[in-house]
Amino acid sequence: MWKKSANYECCASELLRSQQTKETQKEVKFNNDFRHDLEVGQLGEKLLADILENRTIEVKKDLKAMKTGNVFIEYSSRGKRSGLSTSEADWWALIVSEEVIKLVKTDYLKELCRPYLGTKRDVKGGDNDTSKGILLPVKEI
Repeated sequence: MWKKSANYECCASELLRSQQTKETQKEVKFNNDFRHDLEVGQLGEKLLADILENRTIEVKKDLKAMKTGNVFIEYSSRGKRSGLSTSEADWWALIVSEEVIKLVKTDYLKELCRPYLGTKRDVKGGDNDTSKGILLPVKEI
């Protein structure tokens, strides 16, 4: 599980500062639509900064996801609850390629997976097929 680090605090602060340059502030004075867009963007930046700085994030990497169109979300291993069913993280970061990371609230991810329990998307997987999980379509995340 990931918790905040000085590195991420620094990066989030720099991101916020870079969005508030003098040039951007001049444009805000002359363009009401841009002002609204800037405010919305800044709210998004604050949300992301809050997640990175104050929330726990479980990070999973499934580089086959973009090829298969599915990400494997484990919920048990070797007959015991594991993965999503025992996660205490606030958010999950699903690395589905070197270019794409899906960030999703843990409770919402559970809601997405629940309808697939007991269906053909409820499969064995992981090391030596000792785990069970849901093949969740990437496009649903």
